[in-house]
Amino acid sequence: MGMLVDGEWKDVWYDTKSTGGAFKREESSFRDSVTADGSSGFSAEAGRYHLFVSLACPWAHRTLIFRALKGLEKAITLSIVDPLMLEEGWEFSEPDDLTGAKRLYEVYLKAKPDYTGRVTVPVLWDKQKQTIVNNESAEIIRMLNSEFDDVAENPGLDFYPEPLRAEIDAINEMVYDRVNNGVYKAGFATEQDKYEKAVTSLCGALDMLEDRLARQRYIAGNRITEADWRLFTTLIRFDPVYVGHFKCNLRTLASYPNLWGYTRELYQVPGVAETVNFTHIKRHYYESHRKINGSGIVPLGPVLDHDAPHGRDRLPKAA
Repeated sequence: MGMLVDGEWKDVWYDTKSTGGAFKREESSFRDSVTADGSSGFSAEAGRYHLFVSLACPWAHRTLIFRALKGLEKAITLSIVDPLMLEEGWEFSEPDDLTGAKRLYEVYLKAKPDYTGRVTVPVLWDKQKQTIVNNESAEIIRMLNSEFDDVAENPGLDFYPEPLRAEIDAINEMVYDRVNNGVYKAGFATEQDKYEKAVTSLCGALDMLEDRLARQRYIAGNRITEADWRLFTTLIRFDPVYVGHFKCNLRTLASYPNLWGYTRELYQVPGVAETVNFTHIKRHYYESHRKINGSGIVPLGPVLDHDAPHGRDRLPKAA
């Protein structure tokens, strides 16, 4: 765990003293865009771009899902960091084939030698310009969704359709604040009141989503959209990690019949299960966060069957 300060690595935990015990996530630093026509300075081309990801990280997981579903595995290459994030941050078990880096922060320094900030995944790297294009998952998945269609195997698949964009954006805003980042606000809080506020808000959001999914197949209606995949990467980690490790234990995901069936349905979409690695997920959280789990012991459970019938067929979906 740590960050770069003026190009120098510092092993420091998150600062919660200045926020009264609350966890506040930093904004991503690299925010350029790949465009189909190259008007951004980064043209969508097969073989030009590379993703650095962790199989444990829910934010990076979004990009893996879009890369798989859009059929971009051949067009965009991939490096996977080790599950643990300790004194040196994200590391590679062997020097990265593309950059030769042993630590992810070395990739950041190649792009910006005096970089200051957290070293996070995912990272979209431009092999041609030898720099980071973007490290904000929400923006990367939009690029994968629409800008690479000329080199995608499934170019017609659109998870951000024009008629639903306003609703998707509104759902994303709520889900990010109360669910995706909500579990972290609960888990990294260092004062009781900040923890209770975060976990209560989280549970209220799950209650709301449970009710919504009782009436419709997916979060934004009768078709899978970006909003579903952004929610899914938190839900798939909820019972294995967030209930215990982050103390988000007012209710388990499996106790919500609609959310649990919905999570299983999304997991069973062809290509998605291959992006889920519970060994990396559990090892990362339980072994990396020694301020939360000092022993580093990884629990054996829970036992969950994500391949069981999901029962969502009772609700209509778009053809």
